[in-house]
Amino acid sequence: MRRHLVELVLFSTYAELRAETARSYLGLLWWILDPAMMMAAFWLVFDVILKTGGPDYIPFLLVGITLWQWMKSCITHGGYAIWSNLPMVRQVPLPPLVFPLVAMLSDTVKFCFIFVLLVAILWALGYPPNDKYWALPILFLAVFLAGAGVGFVVSAVVPLVPDLRFVIEQVLTVVMFLSGVVFPLSQVPDSLKWLMAINPVAVVMDDARAILMHNQLPNWVGLAKIYAISIVLCAAGVLFVRWMAPRFPKLAN
Repeated sequence: MRRHLVELVLFSTYAELRAETARSYLGLLWWILDPAMMMAAFWLVFDVILKTGGPDYIPFLLVGITLWQWMKSCITHGGYAIWSNLPMVRQVPLPPLVFPLVAMLSDTVKFCFIFVLLVAILWALGYPPNDKYWALPILFLAVFLAGAGVGFVVSAVVPLVPDLRFVIEQVLTVVMFLSGVVFPLSQVPDSLKWLMAINPVAVVMDDARAILMHNQLPNWVGLAKIYAISIVLCAAGVLFVRWMAPRFPKLAN
């Protein structure tokens, strides 16, 4: 049974990617254009207009936006997956966890394509691949677990209160601006640096830039804390979705 579920998730992920490419005229190009346009907007505001970016702001922003878009997509797409598939939930006896998991894996595949492009751009900007890249899979797994944990929790709640989607979008925007995605943590006042030190997103961003831009290993203590939080959150999300599973087929879409 578990083997069949794994095969179903993998095939559904492949089918979702093919379907999304077919639905969009831009296809794979849109996966690149979306974060690129966001990066251009922040570069214009923070570097050109406000003059707060600094000499390395473009690669700094590239790394931050790329990772944030992946994490945000896992949370939103995974979080809305059960709600958007309620008709199928009523008709097909599948574990509801399949739907957010497929959405998150699809976004992860997209991220892999974009990350390869990111490495090429960083290389062109003077940040070639280095011997600390071996730590990236460890860091990326932490990012995925964190996004998946939040996404599972959201996926169990949104079918009950669909309008919560709009609140989640606003909350994620606030989190982005408070997590060092578009500005360096060195600009944070000393009185608030303790808050950044316990912010998982800020820690991940700092570690990713340390590896990709400065040839440094991540802060293992901080990363271990993120793993602990993410694993607990994932377990809680999985249990919550399973507990809510009997209620989903009774909900109106």
